[in-house]
This record gives sequence, C-alpha cells and structure tokens, in this order.
Amino acid sequence: MTGRIARPITFISDFGWDDEFVGVVHGVIATLAPRCRVIDLNHRIPRGDVRSGALALLRGVQYMPAGVILAVVDPGVGTGRRAVALDTPWGYLVGPDNGLLSPAAAFLGGVTSAFSIENPDVMLPSTGRTFEGRDRFAPAAAVLASGEASLADLGPQVDPHTLNPLLLPLSEVSDGKVAGQAWWVDTYGNVQTNISPEDLGEAGMSHGERLVVRVGLMRYNVPWARTYSDVGEGRPLLYVDSAGLIALAVRGGRASEHFTLGVDTSVVISGG
Repeated sequence: MTGRIARPITFISDFGWDDEFVGVVHGVIATLAPRCRVIDLNHRIPRGDVRSGALALLRGVQYMPAGVILAVVDPGVGTGRRAVALDTPWGYLVGPDNGLLSPAAAFLGGVTSAFSIENPDVMLPSTGRTFEGRDRFAPAAAVLASGEASLADLGPQVDPHTLNPLLLPLSEVSDGKVAGQAWWVDTYGNVQTNISPEDLGEAGMSHGERLVVRVGLMRYNVPWARTYSDVGEGRPLLYVDSAGLIALAVRGGRASEHFTLGVDTSVVISGG
C-alpha cells in the first residue's frame, strides 16, 4: 500500500452496542486496511429502520471527511436485494440497495457510477448470509478506502437509474399553514419535522411570533424562538435545529412527551 492514500471510513449501522457486531466490522477493516481510520457515526439506528438510517447519514455526512461511507441498515439481508458501491464527487458509498444511501448520495452530488458487490475475491467466505456487514460490505469499504481495489474490481457495473430511491414525505404549504410530519426524535426528546423555515416564511410566519401547532386533535400555542433560553423552564418552543429544519423542543423537558408525538406523527403549523 506504499504511496496510496488511506481514506477514512464513516460507519453507520443499526447494530447497537449489546453484541460484538460493530467490533467485528472494525476488526475486518483493521485487518484489510490497517491504515484507514474509522469514524463511528451512529450504531443506534432503530433496528431495520432504513429511513431513520438514511436521515441520520444525511444529517451527518456533510461533516465527514471525504472517503468511504459504510452504511448497514439492512432488513433485506440474505434476500435478492443488491449490495452496492456507489461513486460520487465526494467519495464512495457502500451498503444495501434499499434506499439507505440515496439521500446522502444525492446531497453529495449524485451517483456517477454504481457497482454490485459480487466478486468473491473481495468478500469474506461464509456459509451463511445474515452478516453481510462483516462478509461483504466491510471488505468492500476497506479495499476501496485503502486503494487495494477499484469499484470495477467489486463486481459488475449497474445503471444508477435502477438504484432503489428512498421516498421521503414532503411538507405542504397552503392557506397560511404548513402541513408536515415528525421525522426524528433525538436523545433529548427534541422532535425534528420535515418542515423548513422557508416553508413557514412562505406561509407568512416569522421568527418571534407565537404560532399554532396542531398535533392530532390537540392545539398548542408555541413561540418560534431562536434558542432554548428564549422561553422559560418547562415551556415549549419551535426553533431551527442544527440540520436547518423546524423542530419542537421543551426547555428542560422532552417535546416528544409534551406534544405526545413520535416519528411519522402529523404536525400542522399556522399563524397565531
């Protein structure tokens, strides 16, 4: 590997930390590409939740060093779904062809070429097909990151237009209101929506106003604030979160409990 640049690998999965799975993948990478640094982005994606994994990767990838993404949220493991490696202007993305990689790939400039990981020479031999994060994805990411193999070495090229997209729900602006839904509840109980501040502006709302938030049959009067300290302890607020989307929070509390909502719950915001 002398003279080759070792690219960093950003690793995200739904493996959790209760088993040895994350450590085993690290071990495979360290064996095949000992000079490559691995950044653990998140391993607590809800089990099999492809959309949550895709959104977490999308939120995080813009802050990752260019290199290789290794993403494993793979409820279809062992089925006919493809294992793919994608080339983008940023670098490579490796994972299942189930929509997990699609939002990040689009953000990074789009897929310039795609390959199906099928070459047994770049896979670990295994009698089972339930741990392809170890046997197929980790070796592919390692040899790409180390420069020991090219995309074409992994298997046949596939048409990027045949890759499975991830269909994300869009917010709707009409008649002075914005209809969207909760996308993510973070560890603090803050609730990110798919509504942007531009959506609220288009509907005639602005920072500092008290807005009406409807969750199901419940109606809440909530200020559009800039930060948690703009409201009193235990009080709710709307704010623009670190990903640039509108989120609900409670200072010193959990918005998910205050508003009784979770992922996919409908959220409608209108002027007060």
